[in-house]
Amino acid sequence: MKKYNVKNYIRWKEDVKRSIQTIKSKRFVDYTPVELKVIFLPLVENISRKFATSQEASGVMSIMDIIQEGSLQLCKAVNKIDRNRLFESEDIEKTLKSFLAKRIRGGIRRAIDINRGTMRIPEHKLNEMRKSKDEKMVAMFFNSIFLSIDANQNDEDMVYQIPDKSDPYNEVLLNSYIISLLNKHLTSDEALVLNKSYGLDGKKWSANDIAAALEIKGVSAYVRVSELKKQAVQKLIDNVDHSQVLDYL
Repeated sequence: MKKYNVKNYIRWKEDVKRSIQTIKSKRFVDYTPVELKVIFLPLVENISRKFATSQEASGVMSIMDIIQEGSLQLCKAVNKIDRNRLFESEDIEKTLKSFLAKRIRGGIRRAIDINRGTMRIPEHKLNEMRKSKDEKMVAMFFNSIFLSIDANQNDEDMVYQIPDKSDPYNEVLLNSYIISLLNKHLTSDEALVLNKSYGLDGKKWSANDIAAALEIKGVSAYVRVSELKKQAVQKLIDNVDHSQVLDYL
């Protein structure tokens, strides 16, 4: 959903305000999980509003979509709070807010990436690539974009991979540039495999769909598509100059 009803948004804010007013003020360690989820809904809204006005969410998720995802992540995060460790903190409120905010932001970023169907390079990887000045930069760049996406990662891993204060890069520009590199350095089959495997032009294809388009038949079709992906990535690494990569980081 890319549009939202303003009245629904206002009604949601009023409901949150009334709900918070029903909760008696107490120490943060004494709040129940349900009370914590209500108290920190304004934090969800604050984070969501920043995402809603950012380029990465534009045309992908509305403010209410983002708030819904943020609220879900808040509930998950509250259920993971270690109250014993929290009680040991010198500033319980600050520690709690930081813990929850990190997970809310991470969940929203993942939701935006999933709904957009494009890729995101973790900020720490970008920093490594910016500092590198040799051919290793090219390998890091393409491996981070393609091969690492195929690795199995759980939600918690993704949260810690993407720092909260990182600025989103222009993924549309990046995808467009990568497509130009595919067309310049790869065969048409190799370019199609990477383009459609990762949805560079907007829509991802399954391995079976790619195999069908390339007229690859038999039980080994999936394996052949996987081999073509690795072959294509290696060809890009071998042929793209590091200066071309640096310009788009």
